[in-house]
Amino acid sequence: MSATLNVALPLGSSILAFVFAAMVFDQWWQRRHAFQLVWGIGLVWYGTSAGCEFLGSAFGWSEPLYRAWYLIGAFFVAAYLGAGTIYLLSKTRFGYFAGVTVLIGGLLSLVFSHVTARGSDVPLYPGAETAGAVAFVIALMGGVAIIVATAVRRRVAAHIAMGVLVAGSLAVAYMVMTAGLAAPGWAVDPSTHVPVGSAFPGYVRVLTGPFNIAGALCLVFGAIYSAYVYMPKRKVMRAKVKTPVLAQLYGAAAVAVNLVTSLPAAVESLLRGKLNSRVPATILIAIGAFIPGLTSGLDRFGVTWSFFLGELVGLVLIFAGFLVSEEVFRNVRLGATIWSRRAPTTES
Repeated sequence: MSATLNVALPLGSSILAFVFAAMVFDQWWQRRHAFQLVWGIGLVWYGTSAGCEFLGSAFGWSEPLYRAWYLIGAFFVAAYLGAGTIYLLSKTRFGYFAGVTVLIGGLLSLVFSHVTARGSDVPLYPGAETAGAVAFVIALMGGVAIIVATAVRRRVAAHIAMGVLVAGSLAVAYMVMTAGLAAPGWAVDPSTHVPVGSAFPGYVRVLTGPFNIAGALCLVFGAIYSAYVYMPKRKVMRAKVKTPVLAQLYGAAAVAVNLVTSLPAAVESLLRGKLNSRVPATILIAIGAFIPGLTSGLDRFGVTWSFFLGELVGLVLIFAGFLVSEEVFRNVRLGATIWSRRAPTTES
């Protein structure tokens, strides 16, 4: 990737993220929904992380800049955007899925802490065994707490998830800021000059799972679930299962199957101009969340050329999704309302 693109792409991502965050905070100020506040915080993290990339690419990396980039980008961005989605869907059974994603993230931390490099007995992340085990135990407790809260009192599940996230954020902030770094204090891919996390010790790198994996899964699948909620449905799985665990598994399967069978009717409604605006909006958001999740994962495994591009393209799609959703952005204000549209009518 050229030096010009290494500067221009993260600069574009940073500017768009901060503009987007200002709009979301303005919506929160008007309506005071928790999900808007948390999404706004997540977008500030997005803009700050991309801003670090711009500064590093344009003026050179330093140890403090590299630490800030890794802390915010690897731990905070996806996690806080995903937490906003948990708040958005707090009235539904989405908390079950959110709790499972935290468990998955913790399990992957445990697994990667014991993985060896290909063709050798050398650990991929040396010295990470204890950190991986601790991350798994904490993720297990947090995930179970979210699941139990969803079963008992759904609205509380989002608060528990946020509490776990804030506590975890403080812990990893201390670890990232105090960890010893390999010389010269930062790391970039020698071919593309895109930053990579390899300067950090293994015990820090394995901790990212419960943050970015859980957050990305919540953001992507929360958007897909929202599309399902608002699209015209053709339900082929309607049975009610009351047995705990089986009920949740059946519910997840039913959503997946019914979503697929409902797509033809959704396409027909779209062509007729009668599809709820939240359906295409949330599909754009899901795609936009998936792309940087994919490219950041590739960056971790040495495929770095797409990292900055995926970051910008993903954010543009998420931003487009929010603009398409008439029920999310009815007003754009800069001090006073400068643009407005009426609330849409929905299908009965």
